[in-house]
Amino acid sequence: MFDKLIAKVKAEPKTIVFTEGTDARILSAAARLLEEELMGVVLVGNVDDVKKAAAEGGFNVEKAQILDPATYPGMDEMVSTMVALRKGKMTEEQCRDALSKGNYFGTMLVKMGIADCLLGGATYSTADTIRPALQLVKTKPGAHLVSSCFILTRETGDENLRTICMGDCAVNLDYQDSVDKEGNVTYSGAQKLAEVVTEAAKCAKTFGIDPKVAVLSFSTKGSGKGATVALSQEATKIAKELNPDLAIDGEMQFDAAVSPTVGQLKFPGSPVAGYANTFIFPCIEAGNIGYKIAQRLGGYAAYGPILLGLNAPINDLSRGCDAEEVYKMSIITAAL
Repeated sequence: MFDKLIAKVKAEPKTIVFTEGTDARILSAAARLLEEELMGVVLVGNVDDVKKAAAEGGFNVEKAQILDPATYPGMDEMVSTMVALRKGKMTEEQCRDALSKGNYFGTMLVKMGIADCLLGGATYSTADTIRPALQLVKTKPGAHLVSSCFILTRETGDENLRTICMGDCAVNLDYQDSVDKEGNVTYSGAQKLAEVVTEAAKCAKTFGIDPKVAVLSFSTKGSGKGATVALSQEATKIAKELNPDLAIDGEMQFDAAVSPTVGQLKFPGSPVAGYANTFIFPCIEAGNIGYKIAQRLGGYAAYGPILLGLNAPINDLSRGCDAEEVYKMSIITAAL
């Protein structure tokens, strides 16, 4: 999988910005990316501090661009751009203060076209990576929310790689209807979940997956009742209407999604049941537990969360990540 992604980023070179330029894991990955000539690198931080941390770790980042918010010559332009983007929600002083921090500064570098994509979260929380992206880069046309997916891979023992996609496991707690001041539903929870289906399937294709999408539940084809069952049922219906060329089915239990015997027994005739490779969960609780079970008990390597629905590729790292994960997530981010 990564051979194909590497070929893609080499053919279409991009520049990635790292919001935590002094972190040893970031510097290790950045040095490797530069040595292999995979992409341009921008490191955010005090120039002397970044160079000192790189020297202490033995990381060659001489070809990287190091940008310090405190001395950045284009800061006034950046501040005025952010004030305009926030449309009265933040003062000039508040914008300048926010842009002194690596997460906001790095995101604005992407917004202004100085970098193509961003990877953060080695020390920042997921919320602190997503919030600037929502405020500055914003959602792409037609998108109503930011969601996420994980790409999981496992060696099958026959020199093949099993690759699956799971979403949303990191961003949306659940899917509630959006209502206006009069109480009218402007965008339903089912529409939101259907949007996750669409975005996750698109992302899966980037990784060579021919998506067969299972909208998961504790019920299969009406065997159970409850609010999340109805949500998965309606989301499946909407997702099929939005993506007539995609194999999507639900609602279904996980065993029906992955076992051909169980799937065709519980959901006869479904093109997905028993053969699913893209799994959509009805809430973050199920999704987060599900991907971690696959990772810890199923032997899958998990890459993500990959953020979906934004105007530019901006991704989040786990604070427990290592340099190898940073390197691979950098390739994923640039490929997107």
